[in-house]
Amino acid sequence: MAIMEHASFGYQVTSFYAVWSRHGNLEELKELVDVAHQHNLYVLLDVVHSHASKNTLDGLNMFDGTDACFFHSGSRGEQSLWDSRLFNYAKYEVLRFLLSNLRWYIEEYSFDEFRFDGVTSMLYHSRGLGQGFSGHYDEYYGLNVDVEGIIYLMLANHMLHEIYSEIVTIAEDVSGMPGVCRPVTEGGIGFDYRLAMEIPDKWIKLLKEVNDDDWKVGDICWTLSNRRWMEKAVAYSESHDQAFVGDKTIAFWLLDKEMYTHMSTLSSHSDIISRGIALHNLITLITHTLGGEAYLNFIGNEFGHPDWLDFSRIGNADSYHYARRQWNLVDDELLKHKYMNNWDRAVNMLEEKYGWLQGYLSWKHEDDKVIVFDRDDLTFVFNFHPVKQPESFSAFLQKL
Repeated sequence: MAIMEHASFGYQVTSFYAVWSRHGNLEELKELVDVAHQHNLYVLLDVVHSHASKNTLDGLNMFDGTDACFFHSGSRGEQSLWDSRLFNYAKYEVLRFLLSNLRWYIEEYSFDEFRFDGVTSMLYHSRGLGQGFSGHYDEYYGLNVDVEGIIYLMLANHMLHEIYSEIVTIAEDVSGMPGVCRPVTEGGIGFDYRLAMEIPDKWIKLLKEVNDDDWKVGDICWTLSNRRWMEKAVAYSESHDQAFVGDKTIAFWLLDKEMYTHMSTLSSHSDIISRGIALHNLITLITHTLGGEAYLNFIGNEFGHPDWLDFSRIGNADSYHYARRQWNLVDDELLKHKYMNNWDRAVNMLEEKYGWLQGYLSWKHEDDKVIVFDRDDLTFVFNFHPVKQPESFSAFLQKL
């Protein structure tokens, strides 16, 4: 993330072919990718082709002295929510510029995958602002649909998959437009995966507003399994929206101030810590196994990082105090962070062994708070009840 030269947070791109110099030079980025490949890791690049910085001195805005060189002129060329400029995808020069940008990062730096940021803004003239997207088809096939934006995404995916057979593309789309993750040859937009952005939002909403004794398992199952047939999703329990200042991470919601006093294995017992770690692990497992066809950890989520993320800015007096992750916590044998990290590792190792795919939800019981589903050759049984192990649950386990 935040690789291209930008003005703010990595999403206000000013120079699409330049690497952000504060992270290092070009050769160091190439070395990073090479070392990752030596360890059999794929490297995914966050691509921002949905909008561009308004900067005129170091960006594309007013490049030829007008507001219409790369962008739509007037209000159509303004993204009001992000205070940025919107590309005019009907121009051949814009298509050449953006498509070449994708090839540049593959051929020059050997990136393996692209995550397209802000796809919802590219799909609709409304930019998705003020829309709830209930799933009705008239929301996706009316005059609000930006055909030019859709055609660019189809071209991009067609070109990438045609030239680079191993490439993977992921769409950040909250609207659930049908066909986003179906091949262009079928009339789809051509992405391989869509980010299941509603899942982390659901977990944080539950943690904020509902006591975990009162969680509705049917509601949880609906959110985790609500995706279009044959369109793959990347599931994740926590995202940057939760881990940045303005909210709290899942671990912070569950453990709160006890995290600073009772995370040592030598400290006195804390019901809050024990219950929080158990729920954190349950959230990880059920999201991983039911939420999609791929899984994402957000830096530190795998071991319950105690703090939020915050970049240096005017609002925090240009402080870098929270602009980091404390990776040392997971390596400290005296801290309970290892229990969450070991669980996360075990879940990923299990998936590596069995490679579970599309899930089948076979049973959910609201009063007992039990959820049962199959993925691949595995059956998963979850009991979200804080104290109850119902007889029906025990009997079901005996049948397995």
